[in-house]
Amino acid sequence: MKKIINTSKAPAPIGPYNQAVLIKDTLYISGQIPIDPSTGSLVEGDIKKETRQSMENLKAILDEAGMTFENVIKTSIFIKDMHQFSEINEVYGSYFDAETAPARETVEVANLPKFVNVEISMIAIK
Repeated sequence: MKKIINTSKAPAPIGPYNQAVLIKDTLYISGQIPIDPSTGSLVEGDIKKETRQSMENLKAILDEAGMTFENVIKTSIFIKDMHQFSEINEVYGSYFDAETAPARETVEVANLPKFVNVEISMIAIK
């Protein structure tokens, strides 16, 4: 049976989906974009700040499910400009131990929701 995970410490979904779904010990987290949940506003203008906000949103959802970044086994990063990869990777990497970091792909896309520059989704296991 699936359990829906939602927290007010991450942005509310902007469509027909939930922040995360827990099935047994596996948590599937929907893509998070740089929306500040306290204001509902986009964090814009600096890719490092945008990435940090997306990661903080993911952290809030992991916390709500009783997990941490150590539980993450897979991430997907969607970016608008591959030239920003190193800056995104720097921030992203600060949330993980390099030796136990999850599997990942990073894909450049034409557009993302609300025309943001980065979106990150995760899968975690208890």
